[in-house]
Amino acid sequence: MQRYADLITEALQRVKEIMPWDLSRSLAAGNKPILLDVREPLEFAMLSIPSSINVPRGVLEQSCEWDYDETVPTLAEGRAQEIVVICRSGKRSVLAADMLLRMGFTNVVSLKTGVRGWSDYEQPMTDANGNNIDSDAADVLLAAKVRPEQRTPKSI
Repeated sequence: MQRYADLITEALQRVKEIMPWDLSRSLAAGNKPILLDVREPLEFAMLSIPSSINVPRGVLEQSCEWDYDETVPTLAEGRAQEIVVICRSGKRSVLAADMLLRMGFTNVVSLKTGVRGWSDYEQPMTDANGNNIDSDAADVLLAAKVRPEQRTPKSI
């Protein structure tokens, strides 16, 4: 049986990761990759990297294909486009990037450390209304919220 961490480790054999400073330099140089944020809509609304698009992980595959309610034309026609996949910590984005590669996308990377790392690097973030979110506020919004009953039992 594979666990979540095993799936990520396996996907990392195929998926290239970039660091926040690599993405920042690329954007500053005028590159315009598709910034694909695969977090849930409420997470995305709280804060995101400017110019990113939100396609939740749960509808990613349909969003990349024509003729679905979830179709995102930018993705459906963008199999050769440069795509940077983003999530909160860089794990969901690895799995999503792996799926994109399996679907024939050819220029896909995952943002290692996700928006948490982007915020730690003090790069611009905005909320759903376009308001700037400073890194201190982002840290609060991005903090883990694991409840006690979600933690590994001591008997395991």
